[in-house]
Amino acid sequence: MKRLTKLLFSLLSALFALGLLGAVAAGGAYVYLAPKLPSTESLKDMQFQVPLRIFAADGSLIAEFGEKRRIPLSYAEIPEPMIQAVLAAEDDRFFHHPGVDYQGILRAAWHLLRTGEKGQGGSTITMQVARNFFLSREKTFLRKFNEILLALKIERELGKQEILELYLNKIYLGNRAYGVGAAAQVYYGRPLAELSLAEYAMIAGLPKAPSRYNPIADPERALTRRNYVLGRMRSLDFIEPDAYQAALATPNTARYHGQEVEADAPYLAEMIRTEMVARYGDAAYTDGYRVTTTIDSRLQNSANHALVSALLEYDRRHGWRGPEARTDPADPEAGLQRLRDTPVTGGQIPALVMGVEERSARVRLADGTDVEIPWEGLEWARAYRSDNATGPAPKRAGDVLAPGDLVRIRPTGEDQWALSQLPQVEGALVSLNPDTGAILSLVGGFDFNRSKFNRVTQAERQPGSNFKPFIYSAALEKGFTPASIINDAPVVYEDAGAEKLWRPENYSGRFFGPTRLREALYKSRNLVSIRLLREIGIEYAVDYVQRFGFRPDSLPRNLTLALGTGVLTPLELVGGYAVFANGGFRVEPHALARIENTRGEVLFEARPATVCRDCPEPGLPGALPLLPVGRTASGDEPPVVATRVLTPQNSWLITSLLQDVIKRGTGRRALELGRGDIGGKTGTTNDQLDAWFSGFNADVVTTCWVGFDQPRSLGNRETGGRAALPMWIQFMGEALKGRPEHVQPEPEGLVTVRIDPDTGLLARGDQPDAIFETFREDTVPQQTAVAPLGTGSGGGSAPERLF
Repeated sequence: MKRLTKLLFSLLSALFALGLLGAVAAGGAYVYLAPKLPSTESLKDMQFQVPLRIFAADGSLIAEFGEKRRIPLSYAEIPEPMIQAVLAAEDDRFFHHPGVDYQGILRAAWHLLRTGEKGQGGSTITMQVARNFFLSREKTFLRKFNEILLALKIERELGKQEILELYLNKIYLGNRAYGVGAAAQVYYGRPLAELSLAEYAMIAGLPKAPSRYNPIADPERALTRRNYVLGRMRSLDFIEPDAYQAALATPNTARYHGQEVEADAPYLAEMIRTEMVARYGDAAYTDGYRVTTTIDSRLQNSANHALVSALLEYDRRHGWRGPEARTDPADPEAGLQRLRDTPVTGGQIPALVMGVEERSARVRLADGTDVEIPWEGLEWARAYRSDNATGPAPKRAGDVLAPGDLVRIRPTGEDQWALSQLPQVEGALVSLNPDTGAILSLVGGFDFNRSKFNRVTQAERQPGSNFKPFIYSAALEKGFTPASIINDAPVVYEDAGAEKLWRPENYSGRFFGPTRLREALYKSRNLVSIRLLREIGIEYAVDYVQRFGFRPDSLPRNLTLALGTGVLTPLELVGGYAVFANGGFRVEPHALARIENTRGEVLFEARPATVCRDCPEPGLPGALPLLPVGRTASGDEPPVVATRVLTPQNSWLITSLLQDVIKRGTGRRALELGRGDIGGKTGTTNDQLDAWFSGFNADVVTTCWVGFDQPRSLGNRETGGRAALPMWIQFMGEALKGRPEHVQPEPEGLVTVRIDPDTGLLARGDQPDAIFETFREDTVPQQTAVAPLGTGSGGGSAPERLF
């Protein structure tokens, strides 16, 4: 008995000595490691890596930039079942231990000795926070000891709810989702508060191994893990038996939900991304900035449709260029693989031709669905020969397609399809609020994924006749009137630089003699514009048009300026037309409205120069010096009033002339909108390299452009009125839908009188063909037209300007 007592005493002494030695070692390690532990102070003001998000003015998501998807939530915003599910899966004693769960460690050790497998309970949530925020993931005793010490330190300095909030926002949950808020969106496409018990349990099962228990990558294993979490919740009395059974019976509904883009504006998003990186560097991608733009999501979606429709219509007019690729019909699997590797572009869906009948074709989509293209969707496909010629109309489907062809199709109605192709031509559309310069919609090309070149801001092209209104505005300021007569007759100029003669012509090749300015503009007479520019002076015109925001270095110092041979971007051009639309004020096109940080604090708010018709107007009529357009970065400064750069009379008269372009000129096609408040101007450059239409009412101003990136002819008759105007009509029809007609009121200082249409002079009292014209008070004609010879009223006529 004494021997047994002695042995037991020796054993207890040895254990005590080992424990004492361990305690001393642990104390020594603490004394050594504690000063080297990182400060936990940063956890109190933790900035999570949150992507840059860009929104339309109405809050619709435009784009998200950043490697990590995260939606930070406060503890109060996290539903209780989500918290309970995580505690059940990871650390059910979280609210009871001091950061290190000694019971859990002993339980995990015993489980490991018993089964040889690691089980739940070894690492607390606080220890995971310590590891995720401060430590590496290497599996060493030193790192584990540091983790324990840090966990104890964190618990001393932060509350339990603060720690749990950090954890639930930090953990990686697969598919680029960090935190439970992002996981709810990624796997279920809904906010966390809207998920079910089964979905909370599914997310709670992910921290252990996000790839192994991923409900998308491995649904069966994920369900097993989810049901384990539900079982733990039931055993801890977090849920009732009925709720437990119902959740167990719920199928796995998880699928990948990418960023839910509600306003498709990738070119605008890229502009904003570039601006944010310029402001904040790489932190733009991680610091959770929320950028609100001026974009109207409804108008943006309409602009996308209008541009795609116009380019496809142009493309169809010029014929079928054949399939994108030809695959071997004897090896359908290879063809289907090629099909699956071909992305949708500009809404045009890739398809593989499986069979061809006499008047139809059967094609297969990437998802394995077969659809039929009827003859109505094929008959357009005359073979492309050149920009000006197509082959004969096809007589049967085999003239167009063959099995194995990889083609594009587009929907034309419910279960209706048509053959399509990716256009080679490109386009641009940009619209503004003319009173503020806020960009309402912007489309820089057919498809951003095909070409990221933004033609709204980067394509410097000749505007052609789209530039003429600015020359006419300069002429009105010089004393010309809408009734001034200019001779539309042949003219030859010597080009000293090229040592050759320049013989400009009208688009039609014809000459029409003495012509009133109003008629010359709505019929877009080139020779009248050239003579008008020569009369007012090139240098005067160049100085004058700068008030519209045009760069002087983009404008030629010769008579070709009248034909729009300068180089401008669509954004510059729409800004110029905004001056006419708003009654004569210069506004700055802009898209960035507000920048906020993750706490909702406003870091930047645009205060653009805004039209205020009842305010004292900066800028004087007359000389009208070019004044800077002011914008403030932030603060409570009063609104910046836009500078007046045109007299109200000048602006109103030019608007009247541009309304006639639509009523009786090259823009007549826009009459289909059924509105009397719209004006605009077509533009076509030499050899039809560029086609334009810019137009407006007092609420919206829009510029559209069509052309090839590597300039080449659009083809005969592809003028601004044919290639670009349909895009403008489709967009403005939507933009102005439901809006009452809105024109700027006629200002004081204008008078309307009857004139002789041939001479521009005052009409005789008995003249049957007299028309009404509006003049500035100081430019009303003083002479009355003389009746033509043979009428018994005398002879001769008023002199005409035949320069």
